[in-house]
Amino acid sequence: MSSHFIGIDIGTGSARAGVFDEAGAMLASAKADIAVWHAEGHIVEQSSNDIWRAVAATVREAVALTGISAQSVHGIGFDATCSLVVLGPGGAPLTVSPSGDPERNIIVWMDHRATEQARRINDTGEDVLRYVGGTISPEMETPKLLWLAETMPRTFAYAWQFMDLADFLTWRATGSLARSTCTVTCKWTYLAHEARWDDAYLRKIGLGTLADERFARIGTEIVAPGSALSSGLTKEAASELGLLPGTPVAAGMIDAHAGGIGSVGARGGAGDV
Repeated sequence: MSSHFIGIDIGTGSARAGVFDEAGAMLASAKADIAVWHAEGHIVEQSSNDIWRAVAATVREAVALTGISAQSVHGIGFDATCSLVVLGPGGAPLTVSPSGDPERNIIVWMDHRATEQARRINDTGEDVLRYVGGTISPEMETPKLLWLAETMPRTFAYAWQFMDLADFLTWRATGSLARSTCTVTCKWTYLAHEARWDDAYLRKIGLGTLADERFARIGTEIVAPGSALSSGLTKEAASELGLLPGTPVAAGMIDAHAGGIGSVGARGGAGDV
């Protein structure tokens, strides 16, 4: 039996799934729109439930278009925008929105509500900023977390997990809370070269609670992109995607970084770099 693989890409306005053969040729793809809310104050929000619905719809459609069997799918990978997902107890969506709507539980990458927090973080001159280009952007996750702590303290305190969108998707698929080194290094100030969070930095900027908790809400298991997670698809996720429980799921990536790897591959592989 031939092996097939599914790649799932979450952009700002849509989810896309592609089915690929062993040689990397795409056999079919599908797309589904996802909702985006805009509000005053440079606020841009999404729903993790809505995004997962779109993922399920596109995977089912793409697989159906190929006519392949679920048994032939030997791996799934996700990439997504670097958006902040907030989950309450049990993994339920927890609002990040001044509207109070619990479905609006994602601060989208291009949301700039945390501009003031980013400015204050940059004023500290902390050494960790060297690894995010010298200055942190309000589009990164640390300023957004600080905005939540200061502006929506009940949401911040009640949250069970803060996750990058790619890591949310792999958690939703497998139940694994492992984070990708791609997401937490590029957007969360994790020091991958030292395999640690900088607790002094978090305390300096006003997020010492996360350090006190030993980083339980932002990631204690950090793995390389492509690493196989947990036991693969859970029964629930497999049913929603129309696939088999246990289908391997890889740790994900930020979409732009995945695009870089794809571009290298399109030129003939890593040997061209």
